[in-house]
Amino acid sequence: MPAQPAPAVRTPGAKRAGPGEHLFDLATVNHLLGGPDYSTANGSVVEGDRMIVGLMRMPAGTGAEPHSHPNEQWIYVLQGTLRGTIGEHKLEAKAGSVIYIPADAVHAMKATPEADVVFFTCKDSSHSLHGIKAK
Repeated sequence: MPAQPAPAVRTPGAKRAGPGEHLFDLATVNHLLGGPDYSTANGSVVEGDRMIVGLMRMPAGTGAEPHSHPNEQWIYVLQGTLRGTIGEHKLEAKAGSVIYIPADAVHAMKATPEADVVFFTCKDSSHSLHGIKAK
């Protein structure tokens, strides 16, 4: 049976996992903005059939303005500290912390001024990696 082409990506610039692709070097796979009109987060993104993952960097003192997306999200902080809000809830997440953001929740995150933040993120693929800037 001939190999089927990989479906189109949901997130422009993301790598789409194709048939037989199981290993990805996130240091070289691609590079894109996590939210082009609302966030300084940038890094590598790979999409599968049901999940989207990314290894992102947010420069010190910068961040993501309030936004939402119809898919839920997990953020695992690898380096640095994120401060933010999810709805009315304030949080501070240091390296080793995991953040859960429900679908459609307005949220904002910012790296503290002391250091860049590096985080691994995962979203369901019902929508792209990108969200919608809050008005």
